[in-house]
Amino acid sequence: MQNRTLEVGVGMFLLAGILALILLALRVSGLSTSSANDTYKLYAYFDNIAGLTVRAKVTMAGVTVGKVTAIDLDRDNFTGRVTMQIDKNVNNLPTDSTASILTAGLLGEKYIGLSVGEKTPCSRTAEPFTTPSRPLYWKT
Repeated sequence: MQNRTLEVGVGMFLLAGILALILLALRVSGLSTSSANDTYKLYAYFDNIAGLTVRAKVTMAGVTVGKVTAIDLDRDNFTGRVTMQIDKNVNNLPTDSTASILTAGLLGEKYIGLSVGEKTPCSRTAEPFTTPSRPLYWKT
């Protein structure tokens, strides 16, 4: 009987370890359980994407507020276009906000940093943010 209890305990311990590894793998890979309905699209244009990858994080004031979903070439302006999914709870960015490609850590992981401007917040419309650097575009 004691041998059976020991086997059940070891089995439960292994099961908990496997579940912890799966959870860790999902966290490291950048996959999330939030659906696309909880986000909206935001576009940023850059002269040089320089190592930014899809699923890179998007931060504001050091807090992750979204992720990069696509990187492609804008054939009209010959610039890199970054498509981002931003959480819907971050819905009042000022119209003069900017996006920058930043580096984190020793390995140089690239991510997008959103800098909040000083103008009044705008609602999510199809109009672009007018900034001195690169405009950000809403897409609902």
